[in-house]
Amino acid sequence: MFLFGLSEGRVGFDPLVLLLLALVVDGYLGVLGGLFSRIPHPVVIIGNLIGALDRKLNKDRRSQMDRAFRGLIVVIIIVSLAGSVGWCIAWLGQNYPFGWIIELVLLISLIAQRSLYTHVKAVKTGIEESGLEGGREAVSHIVGRDPLQLDEHGVCRAAIESLAENFGDGVVAPVFWYALFGFPGILIYKAVNTMDSMIGYRTEKYKAFGMTAARLDDILNLIPARLAGIFISIAAIAAPKANPWRAFKTMLRDAGKHRSPNAGWPEGAMAGALDLALAGPRKYREKTVNDDWIGTGKARATMIDIKRALYVYGVACLVNAGVVACLFLVRMS
Repeated sequence: MFLFGLSEGRVGFDPLVLLLLALVVDGYLGVLGGLFSRIPHPVVIIGNLIGALDRKLNKDRRSQMDRAFRGLIVVIIIVSLAGSVGWCIAWLGQNYPFGWIIELVLLISLIAQRSLYTHVKAVKTGIEESGLEGGREAVSHIVGRDPLQLDEHGVCRAAIESLAENFGDGVVAPVFWYALFGFPGILIYKAVNTMDSMIGYRTEKYKAFGMTAARLDDILNLIPARLAGIFISIAAIAAPKANPWRAFKTMLRDAGKHRSPNAGWPEGAMAGALDLALAGPRKYREKTVNDDWIGTGKARATMIDIKRALYVYGVACLVNAGVVACLFLVRMS
């Protein structure tokens, strides 16, 4: 969408201006100070629909091939609905005097800058105020692994890994797809990402049914994840005691060690920037994985490292917004 200027007669804001406003407001207020405690959040609505289709179509008695086909149908339905609703919201924003306000509010709700910062900072605060148990409680809200199996270093490491990975799929990717295709782009991305988080597992129940959703999510995150790693590497220039060259080098060398084709890029950059070792062996509620370490630094992360990671993350968010601003200036020139 950023490739084209507004058509004559349009009354809304330029989409890239809306995007910059959304980034500023989200960075300052988060999810609009409780607005979505009164009305359903868009992702909650999408999730409810996915859950209903899962219960209806993903029956235990069905074969794996049948489940895979039905999972494909779910993806087609959800993506089609998200694209249609997104187009209507974009049309409203560009053709009615105050329609842009609706688009802006919804756009803010789909970008997780402040929310991610708050949740990760809560892990540091939990350890400071309540010790290991406080840290375990806080980190349980942002990671899938079993918090009872984590010592304090494991809790800190999990928080930093979640911060890096979710910077890619919670911040950079939504911005990327909105910049390319406007509100339909970001809503389709969030719908696919929500499907992946709900049905994209490799369990007996979901390995066939959620296969299409998981692969599509991987595809949609290919470019954003790599951009996220680059932004973290650039942010390390401004972060105290961080190393941008080591961040970039670690990202290139170790990204492929992650079981995800995308998560290793921002995690590798963060590990290199802070001289940490991330990922590695870890326990989830259902299983234990013995992955390679990403980074060659210390694995015994601390609260200080969470603080440093949050600083890098904050600067990386500014870099992300700066790229959007540059795109707008280039288009206007």
